[in-house]
Amino acid sequence: MDTESYYTERMKEEVALLFSDDSYCCSLLPPSAYDTAWVAMIGSGGGAARPLFPQCVEWILANQRKEGFWGDGQRALDSVAATIVSVLALHQWNTGRASIERGLEYLRANIEKILVQCHGGIPRWFTIVFPGLLELTQSKDLRVLRGHDVMQLVNDIFKRRTTILTAFDHCWSLFNGRSSGSDQYYPPLTMFLEALPPSSRPKHELILAQLMEDGSLFRSPSATAAAFMITGDANCLKYLQDMMQRCSDIVPPVFPVDQNLIRLCLVDHLSRLGCGQFFEEEIKDLLDHNYRNWIKQHQEQSTTNCVLSEQIYSDTLAFYLLRTYGYPVTARKLCWFMDDKGILVHIRENHNEFLGAMYGIYRAAQLMFPEEVDLHNAKLFSLEVLTKCLPRKDFEGKDKVMTDFQKEIARELELPWLLRMDHLEHRLYIERTKGYWLWIGKTNICRLSHPKCLMQLAVDNFTKRQSIYRNELQMLNRWSEESGLSKMGFGREKTTYCYFLATVPTCLPLHCELRKIVAKNATLVTIADDFFDEKGTESELETLTEAVNRWEGDNLYSHSKVIFDALHELVNEVEFNAFRDHDKTVKDALQEMWRDAFNSWLKESKWSRCKHVPSTDEYIDVAMVSVAIQVMTLPACYITHPKVPVDGKLGSRYCKMTELSMLCARLLNDIGSYMRELGDGKFNMVPLYVKENLESSIEDSVGHIKTVLERKGKEFLELFLNQEYGGVPRVWKELHVATLKAFWMLYDSNNKFDSPTALLQAIRMAFYEPLAIDA
Repeated sequence: MDTESYYTERMKEEVALLFSDDSYCCSLLPPSAYDTAWVAMIGSGGGAARPLFPQCVEWILANQRKEGFWGDGQRALDSVAATIVSVLALHQWNTGRASIERGLEYLRANIEKILVQCHGGIPRWFTIVFPGLLELTQSKDLRVLRGHDVMQLVNDIFKRRTTILTAFDHCWSLFNGRSSGSDQYYPPLTMFLEALPPSSRPKHELILAQLMEDGSLFRSPSATAAAFMITGDANCLKYLQDMMQRCSDIVPPVFPVDQNLIRLCLVDHLSRLGCGQFFEEEIKDLLDHNYRNWIKQHQEQSTTNCVLSEQIYSDTLAFYLLRTYGYPVTARKLCWFMDDKGILVHIRENHNEFLGAMYGIYRAAQLMFPEEVDLHNAKLFSLEVLTKCLPRKDFEGKDKVMTDFQKEIARELELPWLLRMDHLEHRLYIERTKGYWLWIGKTNICRLSHPKCLMQLAVDNFTKRQSIYRNELQMLNRWSEESGLSKMGFGREKTTYCYFLATVPTCLPLHCELRKIVAKNATLVTIADDFFDEKGTESELETLTEAVNRWEGDNLYSHSKVIFDALHELVNEVEFNAFRDHDKTVKDALQEMWRDAFNSWLKESKWSRCKHVPSTDEYIDVAMVSVAIQVMTLPACYITHPKVPVDGKLGSRYCKMTELSMLCARLLNDIGSYMRELGDGKFNMVPLYVKENLESSIEDSVGHIKTVLERKGKEFLELFLNQEYGGVPRVWKELHVATLKAFWMLYDSNNKFDSPTALLQAIRMAFYEPLAIDA
């Protein structure tokens, strides 16, 4: 094993530990400045003026940002709360005077601006915590506010807190601290015990009655620290000591955390980094376990989680990953909350606290199957909520700067699953990610850290792919030149485009031969299609089609001979590989497929020459074949598995998945190119629909076709993700989805394939530009 391979294996072994070692998995939890400061305020016994956990004080001193705040600068309200309590902790132990002053100056300079930016969207947790922290600073003579305007904003928050506290004053439960009525959807108020005014704290026995088995208050280190300081309960202390030991003296936002949820996040993170193939066994074991639990709880609504948003988020992530990996899960367990009008009202009114949950819902709905009405409705609801969080124009009409999470939401909303080019998505995620967003804790969001070895593995893997792709593209360009296809002198020379489209839609561990076969067939289709559309005379086209039908090209010359010879060579290449690897011949199937394509091109050429206007049914029967996605996809399929599955309509030589990809590719091509084709005097589905539906406009026709595409896309997705769809090998499914995604990206909004520049930047990013990792 060479040095590079040894280093890669060591990195993979280290990452694999996250699936088996609970302590190592805990290391992914980020430190919480807010919770650390509360734990730091616990004094040692005997009245000594020193902290019980001095390591927390040291952490505060070592982790103040240069701007003066503590916490994540991407989340301003979190940083305000963390900074106030960090200042309080340092003040309590009379240390870090310079840090205290810098923290206070940051607060005085920024609180008003932050509250103005968040005005009208301040989450409930901040409404409870912020006034309590201000009251503590006032009792310590620490001035954190400056200016009349900020006092008005602060007074509004105090009034909102009073409303919340009044609603809970007489509603404490001995079991879970919840109130009745509309407040049942909120986390228990004791989750924020550290910030409650003394008059609103429950009695000691009620606090102790709400402790969990591990001694915590709802897994919150800060609330548990407050519970210990108030009650002196030994179980609270043991919880805090165990937490510090398990987390290596780091205070996370939640402890203990659901290890299964963390590992599901890890699987998602690995997939988005493009590294999932390195951990197939670990991922399968984890998802098998989750699928068994999913089936067991299929008829049950989980109510064990005290935070509604976290419950929804956990369910959506499990569903998304299980469906992505082909497990037969239904969406009902995911959408139960849609039946509760009270929950829907609550989410709308508190949308900032449900962004993670709604992001998970929308993402899961990207994998929607036909007839999943519940999931469709949940998707529309989540879209409504998520749209509220995206920044609008500022006072000068300029776009506001988005946070990292807002960018992630915007990306999710603008790019349906079938439009995503995996290789480029991996690049974007690697360059942007500073950790994986996790929707847990009192503020509903934190970012899991990732081991340096994982990011290095992702960077090395992406860079290696780029190198492989560049070498393959060079080989393909040589083939195109040597075959004569790049020297035809007409039409579109799209060898680089075709290789790009054969490569970037998925990053499967497919060997080089498959990518090259797809790209070669796509290049040949482009040249042959242009020959039938632009260059060939009627006699030449008939002669070439006859030669393909006979599979004999001796009487051909010029362009026709170049096309036939390239086709003949390609079919022989696929036949050789299939026979070598599987001892099976596929030449007859390949020849019949190409005969279908050439006959369809000839028929369309004759329609155009004689100005024939076919019916939509007549047109689609021919056009599904003439789009030729089948001859781009199936030759590579035959190399991997030469037995031809047939589950389509009677008499068809294509399976249902191939037929769906043919139909979708044709409709996509038509809505992306109908303007050009009308200019050339040709019809496609867009104007033909108008002709048969006289009350419809071109815009109506495009809308109708997009509706059909949406439905057929869901049908295709169901076949792709359904392990029980028999007869079609997994690698066939992967190749089909790769070529269909290429068509979807090319023609969804306009015709990028005919543009000389539309894909150039994407090609540079896919093959040539090195990764640019954000600092």
